[in-house]
Amino acid sequence: MRAGPRELLLESFRRAVEAADPLKVLPNHVPSPPRGRTVVVGAGKAAASMALAIEQCWPSEADLEGLVVTRYGHGLLTNRIKVLEAAHPVPDEAGEHAAREILRRARALGPEDLLLVLVSGGGSALLALPASGVSAADLRETTRQLLRSGAPIQHINTVRKHLSAIQGGRLAAATRARVAALIISDVAGDTPSDIASGPCAPDPTTYADALQVLESYGIKAPDGVLQHLYKGVRGAVSETPKPGDRLFGRVDNKVIAAAQASLQAGAAFLRGEGVPCAILGDSVTGEAREVARVYAALARQVKQHAEPWKPPVALLSGGELTVTVRDQGRGGRCTAFLLALGIELAATPSLPGVHAIACDTDGIDGTEDNAGALLAPDSMDRASALGLSARSFLEANDSYSFFEKLSDLVVTGPTRTNVNDYRAILVG
Repeated sequence: MRAGPRELLLESFRRAVEAADPLKVLPNHVPSPPRGRTVVVGAGKAAASMALAIEQCWPSEADLEGLVVTRYGHGLLTNRIKVLEAAHPVPDEAGEHAAREILRRARALGPEDLLLVLVSGGGSALLALPASGVSAADLRETTRQLLRSGAPIQHINTVRKHLSAIQGGRLAAATRARVAALIISDVAGDTPSDIASGPCAPDPTTYADALQVLESYGIKAPDGVLQHLYKGVRGAVSETPKPGDRLFGRVDNKVIAAAQASLQAGAAFLRGEGVPCAILGDSVTGEAREVARVYAALARQVKQHAEPWKPPVALLSGGELTVTVRDQGRGGRCTAFLLALGIELAATPSLPGVHAIACDTDGIDGTEDNAGALLAPDSMDRASALGLSARSFLEANDSYSFFEKLSDLVVTGPTRTNVNDYRAILVG
């Protein structure tokens, strides 16, 4: 029996995640052992699986040691590379301890050694080593406000890099060794300086840019944070290493997995099942409910006018949407997108046959236990039958509870990779 829309969408997401599995993609990018020592360090939701992949393909007779930090619940058993766990998305003392130890190990290396850095999404919070003069408490408070502001990750990381002793290229600057950074991208555009706040990449942003971000999004940063940033503007504390700095002559930043390959994997599966696909972009950004409004209009155009594609067609996209938190609800950007999409589609009662999935490839949508959710043509009707107001749940930032009550959450557990969101809208 041919799979139904729900099963097709779920399997397409599974294929997308599989395409970013470090155990499959990383072995093709491992550098050769140096004459000296090799120390592996890293941070992110994929850090443990990346470390395991290194251990599995590194020559047994070659020197190898190191330490990586990942999110609580994302660890794996390894032999030669130690795996620590810390808090995400708001940093804690465990992340600070891990970052301090990583920096110590980097500083101990010499010119004939190799610092192999494993970078993935989530590393900004996990490498939580505040700059001198910035307290851990102030860093946490600033992070909380930024995450609730609706600011895109690039702007959030502009601030983080200028409050950190290890991000914004400072890890690479701390060592005399050759640096090879293998990166799994969770950021639109796949720019190394934006992924995990670019610990080994040149940083084009400045202290003044960081202050502008705080002002633009109404962030009431603690006095210690503001004082540090103003010192940076005056030149009283050093800037992050910039593009063109000679230190990057011994640094190689390589993106080994990103959203586009995962979208292509999902599309390949659907096409194999006879469903035409259109990939709308791997770097879609913006407020979740605004993007949902645009995608609902596109679905209407396809369904009602067979333009720009004839149904059936699956509309796929990746990237990272944002949610401006106005209330203390539950849910992340994927469920918020789907709830807004369902509301928009329901405004056209004559538009049947639209199914959708939106999930984060790391298995965690926001701070909850789900990767995302599924939307069906009857989702809004089922909600009404249960006495649920979809719009009230959206305004309360409680999209998780909405889909939980419909039994339409997608729960995978940690995938130990992260190439951001996967969205597929099946029209017809």
